[in-house]
Parts: sequence; C-alpha cells; structure tokens
Amino acid sequence: MDRTDYAFDEINDEESFAQGLFIGTQEQWDELAKEEEVRLLNLLEGLLFAAGTEGLTAKAIAKGLLVSESLVPELCHRLTVLQEQSMRMLTCIKTADTWQLVTHKAVSPYLTRLAETPSQPGLSQAALETLAIIAYRQPLTRTMIEALRGVKSERAIGTLLARGLIEEMGRAEGPGRPYLYGTTRLFLDHFGISSPDQLPPLEIADGLLDETAIAKEE
Repeated sequence: MDRTDYAFDEINDEESFAQGLFIGTQEQWDELAKEEEVRLLNLLEGLLFAAGTEGLTAKAIAKGLLVSESLVPELCHRLTVLQEQSMRMLTCIKTADTWQLVTHKAVSPYLTRLAETPSQPGLSQAALETLAIIAYRQPLTRTMIEALRGVKSERAIGTLLARGLIEEMGRAEGPGRPYLYGTTRLFLDHFGISSPDQLPPLEIADGLLDETAIAKEE
C-alpha cells in the first residue's frame, strides 16, 4: 500500500527521514499510518461537534489538529466518506468557508416528528418556589418546605423529582424519618455550576426563607 494514499502524509524531507529511522516492515509502517489517519478523523469530528453550528475554518481545523492547512479539505472529505460507510447519523459538510457537522438526511423524518411533539411544559410557580427553597436550604424534608411556603408542596416536589431536578438524599432523624431532598447533577448542569455553593446570593423576600420558620420547624 502506497503511503501517499493517506491524506495526512505530506511527502517532505522530515517525513522521509522519520520513515528512514523506522525499524519495521512496510506493512507495519502502513498500519501505523492508517491508525494515525483514524485518530485525526476522530479528532476532526470531535472539533466540529464542539464548534456546533458556527463550524470551523480550514485554518482553525489545521491549528486544532496540528496539520497543514492544505490537508484540511481532504481530511474533511475522508471524514464524510467514513461517516457514510459506518452509517453515522452525522455528516461533515462545507458551507461558505467553514466545515460543520449536520444531521444526516436520513434523520430528517424523525426530527420533523420530534418537532411536532408537544414540548414539556415549564415549571409552575409552586414548583419554582419549591426548587428555590431546596436549592438554597438543602437538605430539607417536605414538612420543612411546606413550613417555609405556607402551603402543601407534595405535588411540586413530585414534579421536581419527575424532572430530575431534585432527589432523595436520605432520611431525617425523628418520627417517621421523612425523606430529605436536595438538588441533582442535572440541576447543577442546567445552571452551569458545579456546586450549590456557587448559586448567586438570594435576597430573602416575602418571608419565603424566613429564619424563624426554619427554626420553628427544626
């Protein structure tokens, strides 16, 4: 197999020197070259995925992959071929002076069906209030939450559990050992934080997080 068959192989003095130092057969060298091509194509796909709808220019791709800019068109072409051969649902295309990943045309009917599906409704005011209390004062029992809100919160808690925004974090000491609730990883990801400690300061309003109410419950 001719090594010039690989897009990333630039025939220059440096590469010829590297091959001259390689101890092994031509087949072994070809295998290494093939592995390098697959590695580059996987990295290229990752870069394009991270770039999203903005795509990447040849210059940006070359910088990211540490290859010559002249190799980028061929690498993108080979990525498209690889995606077709492996029946991936993403494909690499060129628009203007950038390359980007888009969904394969075969996915179009499913995307249309998804778009026509009613979206999940937003959280009610009761659920938002409950979520705020849990986020800033966790862990809390349902009784503690209801003491702060002044109303029943069972339905709001159920909604937040179903949405994956809160979870049971154990049981409190005392009669009945009620569940303690706290926020989840999904909640943190949604707000772009790694810990509840990173939540912005909350101005206590309308007695929602009144310390007296908490002390009374405790």
